[in-house]
Amino acid sequence: MFETQNDAAAPLIWEVGALCRAVADSLQARFNPVAVRGELAGFSRAASGHCYFTLKDSQGQLRCAMFRRAASQLAFHPRDGDQVELRASLGVYEARGDLQLIVEDMRQAGQGQLFEQFLRLKAKLEAEGLFDAARKRPLPLMPRAIGLVTSLGAAALHDVATTLARRVPHIPVVLAPAQVQGAAAPATLCEALSQLYLLTQDGQALEGKKPLNHPPIDVILLVRGGGSMEDLWAFNDEQLARTMVQSPVPLVSGVGHETDFTIADFCADLRAPTPTAAAELVAQPRADWLGALALVQDRLQQAAQRRIDTGQQRLDGAAQRLGRPSGLVAGAQLRLAGQAQRMRHAVLSKLQLMAQSQQALQADFSHVFEGRLAREAQRLDRAALRLQLLDPQQVLARGYALLTDARGQVLTRPAQVRTGAPVHARLAEGELDLTVAQPRLL
Repeated sequence: MFETQNDAAAPLIWEVGALCRAVADSLQARFNPVAVRGELAGFSRAASGHCYFTLKDSQGQLRCAMFRRAASQLAFHPRDGDQVELRASLGVYEARGDLQLIVEDMRQAGQGQLFEQFLRLKAKLEAEGLFDAARKRPLPLMPRAIGLVTSLGAAALHDVATTLARRVPHIPVVLAPAQVQGAAAPATLCEALSQLYLLTQDGQALEGKKPLNHPPIDVILLVRGGGSMEDLWAFNDEQLARTMVQSPVPLVSGVGHETDFTIADFCADLRAPTPTAAAELVAQPRADWLGALALVQDRLQQAAQRRIDTGQQRLDGAAQRLGRPSGLVAGAQLRLAGQAQRMRHAVLSKLQLMAQSQQALQADFSHVFEGRLAREAQRLDRAALRLQLLDPQQVLARGYALLTDARGQVLTRPAQVRTGAPVHARLAEGELDLTVAQPRLL
């Protein structure tokens, strides 16, 4: 305890943690949120995704922490020495009693205004349809010539040239140099593209140059190495964007690193993450094409050989048939002998069947003939009996007479004659001539 004569003037005794919390609350109420500009130092990213670094200037420094959620929203890769602007909360790290900034957002210093210009231009051009996917064209598999726009002093030129020379040394590359950084860069980029556009129809050289003997350009590369937003600002130019969409052939943008985006990337038919990747996209390795050609050649040779072998077999067969006609005659004789043998066998079989049928008929003939005679005799007897029963003489024998008039007409009714008319009567054993006395009905 501090000794004092006046207890009322004694200072308040704090717990360390309580004092830290009180200071933190005071800072929260007084300063937060804060925006701070300074230089990065000691930047590190933990396995958890949290970032820790120091923000400093010539007069002081502050410890900073940026937790994973905020760090995942970073639009660039922070490096020591970068000038940045932070939006953060000022507080106290109670475990060590250190003053620190809890960073919510970080961007490179001076880029806020540029980024707003970038967003405005992007929205404008997008509304006009310059970024539409429908106007994007596929890259040619095997371009006849490749156009290249970049700076003569850029490392990207070396990377692209090396890649193309390794993968497609047989394809000519036409370089149109331009500035890729600075106020004059957009105009030179547009001019370089316009010059290459003229070479997409014929192989004429650039204006003022000696004519080149190369085929028309089928694809164009627009490349530059990485850098800050200010370094890449030439590729966010409106006139350059409009010039790019007028390209008569597919155009590939390979500007900056994978995390860098410019207006040129949206206008191009295809965006590559790096200049080297842009070169690889338009240059299928020659070895792959040679391998495919070798495979096609092998298949063609095999097909041709099979066709030749088949033709030779047919030719051998035709030659054999043409050179040995006796073989054809022998074959025909064999077929004729076979047919004669089958004919003899058929005739013999038919004769055997007929002989068997004749023997069967002979065996049954007597029995059948006798039965047939008996049946016919019986039928004849029955017919004679019926005929005998119908004989008129038999009727006359029973006492009847057959009467006819003078004309020989048979009389069956008294009305057929008159009194005194002559009538002829035929009896069983003679005939009588009669005269009608008086006709009388019964």
